[in-house]
Amino acid sequence: MMLLVVAIAAILPAHGEGAMIAGAVADAGIVFLFFLYGARLSPRTALDGMMHWKLHIAILLSTFLLFPLMGLAIEPFARSSLPPALVTGILYLCVLPSTVQSSIAFTSIARGNIPAALGAASASNILGVFLSPLLASWLLHTQEMVLSFDVFRDIILQLLVPFIAGQLLRPWIGDWVQRSKKILGYADRGSILLIIYVAFSRGMVDGIWKKLALTDLALLIGLSVLLLTLALTITAFVGRRVMGLSTEDAIVLQFCGTKKSLASGLPMAIVLFSGPGLGMIILPLMLFHQLQLIVCAVLARHYSERVETVEGVAAKVAV
Repeated sequence: MMLLVVAIAAILPAHGEGAMIAGAVADAGIVFLFFLYGARLSPRTALDGMMHWKLHIAILLSTFLLFPLMGLAIEPFARSSLPPALVTGILYLCVLPSTVQSSIAFTSIARGNIPAALGAASASNILGVFLSPLLASWLLHTQEMVLSFDVFRDIILQLLVPFIAGQLLRPWIGDWVQRSKKILGYADRGSILLIIYVAFSRGMVDGIWKKLALTDLALLIGLSVLLLTLALTITAFVGRRVMGLSTEDAIVLQFCGTKKSLASGLPMAIVLFSGPGLGMIILPLMLFHQLQLIVCAVLARHYSERVETVEGVAAKVAV
């Protein structure tokens, strides 16, 4: 679906008054998305999950420290090889929170600790609303992101205020949000697709995509593979060898500590970045999102089959 929206933006980009209307609707969609995040995410679940506090700290360190450090490590090479907006996008990707739905889904498939995954993913997203813009301001010093009063105002009004409002109203609307998950899910995805359309339309109107070569795209995919491989390897090693976690908890660390949220990252990018380079800035996140789904699906299935094999052997021995 994302590729279809990108194709539509390439053929029929919004410009002039149409771009203004689409931008206004996208801004409203951002407010709606972060209000929904606030209404969905349970602070109690995040706090209850802190019973596994060592695991949760490891996940947060992977999300908000390991990834930014990896981004800084590859930045010199990336700047010498890629357009500046793509480099900004790679660094921006590195400061985003974990996902909620896919982290829990893959943990479930892999026979991991689902309650711990739910708590960790919730905590990551709650903290990410505050931490990601701060980390972005530390890592990024570009023309696309100018930390002016207007940017901070937009962060507060479009991200923090609706998120906090959703949290405050959660005791009254939380059950309704859960019951209406399917309908709200369509609205959720529709808002994200509109944000993608607006971002790529800006790039088309300003001719920014003419500057992107196939070699740049290939290198970007390679760097995304490198980031994900390093993150998966490091979290697996730390979980099993350094921390001595159980298999179930090590799975949570690996899946929750290596995901990056498209749902949080796209609307946040609209608020943080200005200019025609926005489409290029979100491209690394879109590629990484698809990559993490493919790789983690294979990995989760592998873990599940390994558990089934062990259970089968144990059953035969018991007989």
